[in-house]
Amino acid sequence: MKKSVGYVFAAGMAAVIGSAAPALAQTQPAKSPTLEKTLKAGALSCGVNPGLAGFGMPDDKGVWAGLDVDLCRAVAAAIFNDPNKVKFIPMTAKDRFSALQTGEIDVLARNGTWTMQREAELGLLFPVTNYYDGQGFMVRRKLNITSALELSQASVCVQQGTTTELNLADFFRANNMKYEVIAFATSNEAVKAYDSGRCDAYTTDASGLYAERVKLTNAAEHVVLPEIISKEPLGPAVRQGDDVWFNIVKWAHFAMVNAEELGVTRANVDEQLKSTKPEVRRLLGVENKYGEFLGIPNDWAYRIVKHVGNYGESFDRNLGAGSRLRIERGVNRLWTKGGIMYAAPVR
Repeated sequence: MKKSVGYVFAAGMAAVIGSAAPALAQTQPAKSPTLEKTLKAGALSCGVNPGLAGFGMPDDKGVWAGLDVDLCRAVAAAIFNDPNKVKFIPMTAKDRFSALQTGEIDVLARNGTWTMQREAELGLLFPVTNYYDGQGFMVRRKLNITSALELSQASVCVQQGTTTELNLADFFRANNMKYEVIAFATSNEAVKAYDSGRCDAYTTDASGLYAERVKLTNAAEHVVLPEIISKEPLGPAVRQGDDVWFNIVKWAHFAMVNAEELGVTRANVDEQLKSTKPEVRRLLGVENKYGEFLGIPNDWAYRIVKHVGNYGESFDRNLGAGSRLRIERGVNRLWTKGGIMYAAPVR
């Protein structure tokens, strides 16, 4: 069959372009000052919430646990093959960002909201969102309030220096409602004031409401209202200017999410090393050398799952059915199960 002139021209151009296109170069990452500092210190310095159940909180023996704590343990596992090589440093809302800016901590994992101002003005970066949240309100059942729109003239306890305080003002202003703000330097002070009856409502991220409710004198007397008044993408933060470290923290989280999606767990990760699935083999370091591009061992993701587990396991034991909080995963379900938790692929 006679080929058209257009066909011959297109085929010729494709051949020329194909022969001229250079192969993608495989380069080693630039050095990471933060990784070098962490390796020299022999432990990861992680800024955490001083006492928020489900995210960051020590038990009566001083052992830290929580979703954010697990992220820091995952980074330590990837680097040291030891999830316990982490120095957890409790951070107040006021001091958390300055501690990261000055290098006092290597990563901040303190249920912080990813915002433009915190990146553009403070010189920080949020590698990932490890929990999608939104701000809500908690009130006493005896008030018979069923909606946040019924809080006009209410007094509200809130923590100072947070996006929570700003969202609170925006909500009442947008709905033309008056309120009295009673602000405190720490979340513990705000919760204690609410529990003692100093204010009608307490506001923070919805996950925090459930976490704080279990600490109240009588948790059953309090109810979380249905409205979510803000977007709160919570996640770890690092300093700008160290792209390799940014990638290490980001991919530690992605490894946990991808592991859940692929069905790789703490219990079966050793068996999964024998998997014939390309995605699993790449994730666990059986094929290719993705760890080298991060400046860490190629079995970095295997170490994370072996020592910490996948994202679903971490969520369950800290926030979900396996915890005392019993928070529904909601939008934090995997994207394959109706949620928005999604990780870039290892390839």
